[in-house]
Amino acid sequence: GGLAILHGNLAPKGAVVKQAGVKPSMHYFEGQARVFTSMEEASWAVSNDKIQKGDVLVIRYEGPKGGPGMREMHMTCSLIVGRGMDEDCALVTDGRFSGATHGPCIGHISPEAAAGGPIALVEDGDEIFIDIAARRLELKVSPEELERRRAVWKPLVKPRGPALAKYAAHVSSADRGAIIELENSACQ
Repeated sequence: GGLAILHGNLAPKGAVVKQAGVKPSMHYFEGQARVFTSMEEASWAVSNDKIQKGDVLVIRYEGPKGGPGMREMHMTCSLIVGRGMDEDCALVTDGRFSGATHGPCIGHISPEAAAGGPIALVEDGDEIFIDIAARRLELKVSPEELERRRAVWKPLVKPRGPALAKYAAHVSSADRGAIIELENSACQ
């Protein structure tokens, strides 16, 4: 099929890649994390030549709760492909991509950063391993180090009005469809 669901310690509940749009040379990739908390930050870094061959851009806090609303990461993906970096760099995010996306872009990472998923614990320089054929997405950091990071982690909360704050409080994760789950919601 055109899509592949990846799992691993970076995406325990899954992530999605449009494997049909990824060049075969990028089906297996290892690189160093470059962490961003918005699509705009990552796009600025690509546009201003701050991304190097072998980097894995990590865009977090763009998922259903963190965005809030799970924005499409088209701008950064388009810049990577348009600059001919789609065989040198990859992108992973708790945000989403459209059906037109191509290149080594992995989205829908669950659980997302705002929910305390492992993507929230990634630091610049961490090694990330992608193997589309084996359906793996791994962060090469020991469980002990991840627990140390989790102990001091504080979630980023982006500015939002009352309606989006209520949505963020009740929306499910991407692996559950990013829907409002009424049994747990004050929206009944």
